[in-house]
Amino acid sequence: MLTSSRPQVDHWRAFRDRVRDAGRDERANLLATASAQVRRDVLTMIERAGLGHVGGDFSVTDILVTLYAAVLSVEPAEPDWPDRDRLILSKGHSAAALYATLASCGYFPATELATFMAPLSALNGHPDRTKVPGVETNTGPLGHGLPVGVGTALAARLRGSSARTVVILGDGELQEGSNWEAAMYAAHQQLGSLTAVIDRNGLQQGARTEDTNALEPLADKWRSFGWTVAEVDGHDHAALADVFSASTPDRPTAVIAHTQKGHGVSFMTDRVEWHHRVPTGEELALARAELSR
Repeated sequence: MLTSSRPQVDHWRAFRDRVRDAGRDERANLLATASAQVRRDVLTMIERAGLGHVGGDFSVTDILVTLYAAVLSVEPAEPDWPDRDRLILSKGHSAAALYATLASCGYFPATELATFMAPLSALNGHPDRTKVPGVETNTGPLGHGLPVGVGTALAARLRGSSARTVVILGDGELQEGSNWEAAMYAAHQQLGSLTAVIDRNGLQQGARTEDTNALEPLADKWRSFGWTVAEVDGHDHAALADVFSASTPDRPTAVIAHTQKGHGVSFMTDRVEWHHRVPTGEELALARAELSR
């Protein structure tokens, strides 16, 4: 198991305090800068590994950075703190974005990112809770994160804890029926502490979701299961912070975050081939230049 980096934890705490004390526009600028760094880190990880899912990593980055820097109550130096909020990345193939975000918080040294997907590395292609502090449950097979999140939220209630549970789902993942069984039970249990964030980038491996197995009207589906629904631009940090801060104590919340695969790099944006394509040397240089502007 990796251990926390105290200097990075202190840096993240100072950054978090600055984000929370800032006005709306300044907060958005701070979070955008942090997101660009996470995307640059992801590029480097995938370049070294020769593997990865850059498209989905970039669609979810702004969501992850906003949650860890502006919303979640967590302590990277004490990752097992009982009353921490829990984040479950159900779309586990976007592990690189999660790892880069966790490293920025100090859950483990950033130097570990260089081992991404290497033999014997803790940073596998899908998150492993037994190896990486800050990972709440193993994910990879799609459709498992939300059922686990429902159990996690129920467990917090039984402990008398007010901790939140946030589950990030891919939109293509919603084609798995287990999500809807979990959604039905979460509403039945009135789990106001549970938030499902749908990374609605409109693409899945090989095609658009609406061409594969249409999801729309997606918001109406969640409402029909008894959830409060919010829709937001998933790359607007200020809007994300606002919607994550809202609460409905007697029912779970679904946040449909409209995103783009490959967001941040022009030639990757909304292009299905970047689901898990690895950039060439020339493409990496162009991508880094765009992410450094």
